[in-house]
Amino acid sequence: MRRCIAAALLFGTAWIAAADPPDELLVFAAASLTESMQDLGRAFEAKTGTKVTFSFGGSSDLARQIEAGAPADVFFSADTARMDALEKAGLVQAADRREFLSNALVVVVPSDSTAKIASANDLLKLPRIALADPAAVPVGVYTKKWLTGLGLWERLEPKIVPTLDVRASLAAVESGGVPAAIVYRTDAAIAKKARIALAVQDGPPILYSVAPLRAAKNPSGARAFVEFLRGTAGREEFTRRGFLVVPPGS
Repeated sequence: MRRCIAAALLFGTAWIAAADPPDELLVFAAASLTESMQDLGRAFEAKTGTKVTFSFGGSSDLARQIEAGAPADVFFSADTARMDALEKAGLVQAADRREFLSNALVVVVPSDSTAKIASANDLLKLPRIALADPAAVPVGVYTKKWLTGLGLWERLEPKIVPTLDVRASLAAVESGGVPAAIVYRTDAAIAKKARIALAVQDGPPILYSVAPLRAAKNPSGARAFVEFLRGTAGREEFTRRGFLVVPPGS
């Protein structure tokens, strides 16, 4: 009888161990963060043993998925508006948000393009311009705000080819599908078949926002990962990739 009880206990313990998954995190992050987050995910995993997986895309689409119940642990948005909406919906706590990362807009053209774009007015000469959905995706929203301020948006809007996210806009230029796109400076930095034709100097402030989600399956790991991102390793990686990092306490 004792042997049967012991065997049952051993089997039960083994079942519990097998059913208990290893620590892991699912992070939803803006497409522009892809390379940085992949590198930092590997560094965090090496440091803590927690496996980090990612879902990249337009911040607006990722936020909608979270609102619909997607099982993410952390959300890293390319703007504050998407995070504001999740906070208002009770999915993020204000005290958990961290906003320390910025970027800049640029106009890119194919590497072999002869187009000369000295100012935003020169965009009027182009037949088409790829841009992530200006009604929702942060880079598109920032761009629309910039061009509206210059009085150019209504004239340029018919030329806009909307894309799902900033990487899709870059891909459209690199494939030769469109003659230009407006993306982040960090996206242009990874381009192999595109070059910067215009660096936007008078664009609106760009601010990313990251937070653990209240419904995170691994809440302690989610908080630790967010703090890791804004720590020394995170700041060094983001700076290396061309992001603008807001100094602590600013």
